[in-house]
Amino acid sequence: MIVLSGTIGAGKTSLTKMIAEHLDSQAFYESVDDNEILPLFYKDPKKYGFLLQMYFLNKRLGEIKNASAHATDVLDRSIFEDPLLFRLNADLGRATTTEAEIHESLVQNMMEELPSVPQKKNPDLLICVQVSFDTMLERIKKRGRSYEQIDEDPSLYDYYKSLNERYAEWFEKYDKSPKLSIDGDKFNFVESHEAEVAVLAVIDEKLKELAIK
Repeated sequence: MIVLSGTIGAGKTSLTKMIAEHLDSQAFYESVDDNEILPLFYKDPKKYGFLLQMYFLNKRLGEIKNASAHATDVLDRSIFEDPLLFRLNADLGRATTTEAEIHESLVQNMMEELPSVPQKKNPDLLICVQVSFDTMLERIKKRGRSYEQIDEDPSLYDYYKSLNERYAEWFEKYDKSPKLSIDGDKFNFVESHEAEVAVLAVIDEKLKELAIK
């Protein structure tokens, strides 16, 4: 099981699709465009933040169960990122500390109880796409989801800035599985075929090293 991680606009979904097609495996995508709660959360984070995290937790647990049944399936978001995202919301006053603590405890307890082969509860490889703050903002603006735009909600600037900083810290501390960092500024695999080929070659080398492929 290969899992992608990275901040908003990093290119996780695009790389998930590329890897799955490259490995002839199945991709599991984060529920965003069909997520009715997400736009409500952006309008009123305090009211809908906890509900949104419960929604994602339920979806991710189902994806882990399904992906653990096949070799080299690819998930476009790690469940271990969710506490990071919700803790940030609490620190910025967009959720309560109690809600963040309950959510983090739920993630830990549900992962412990997940009925699966123990080593499959964690990914075989986590790939983190890391981008600069400027690149993050550029891509958020480019993909045009109205509820994500700073022009619509200036408070999102501080949220995005803190999120990008915390992702770098989170990746450094992550120890649930082998991990690989992709420089999303250097390799714009979304728009460049050459960059896509280069990134897939790096991933192939890592999979070979881990005896996954």
